[in-house]
Amino acid sequence: MTTPRGLHAQVLDTLGQRIVSGASPAGVVLRPEEIATEFGVSRSVVREALRVLQSLGLVEPRQRIGTQVLPVTSWELLSPSVIRWRGLSDGYFVQQRELLELRLGIEPVAASLLAGRGAEAGAPVLAAALEMVAAAASGDGRAYLEADVHFHRALLTGSGNAVFGHFAGTVEALLRTRTSESRDTITRWTGAAAGRHEAVGRAVVAGDADAAAAAATAMVGVTRDEFIAEAAGR
Repeated sequence: MTTPRGLHAQVLDTLGQRIVSGASPAGVVLRPEEIATEFGVSRSVVREALRVLQSLGLVEPRQRIGTQVLPVTSWELLSPSVIRWRGLSDGYFVQQRELLELRLGIEPVAASLLAGRGAEAGAPVLAAALEMVAAAASGDGRAYLEADVHFHRALLTGSGNAVFGHFAGTVEALLRTRTSESRDTITRWTGAAAGRHEAVGRAVVAGDADAAAAAATAMVGVTRDEFIAEAAGR
């Protein structure tokens, strides 16, 4: 039997995906009674799901109108939930490009800051990069992804900048959208990408801030260019 939490998650995920995919476009009014009937759930489950969607900027209750879907300009685009839903939609490549462009302005700075904090602080970044190299060589995609997540989390949280550290959750959510993306053939570059991650790790451990920033720029920039080329070929 489905638990209340499971019912809430099911309703929330379905409504969220409908909104970000455009199936429920901006201006549409979501009616709780219709949602409750569709999913066979109580009004309280629907209200809880709508409250979460409101907190993410996807909907807003309007007097005498109801709960109305908002345009993308109102969405919390850095929220892991929104990232996951966009990752399942036709906006997958757009989201990848947009967030990679944002990461180009953040991760090189984080690498530079981390390089100034000493070899011990940077050691987890290099260790994760070496795990990526080993996983790429063995063809272990799951291990590669987990090491990739650990690498970026260690880079951002290790920078000493609390805002960068908070951004680690956004980057992790973005990386994990690739696991279910059948349209994405970026995996053919994982060997070279692992090498670029290693270059960042070695520069950080060496305490070379300029080299760390340059390596991080190359790491994110090449991936950004690959996604642009991938999208253009479709």
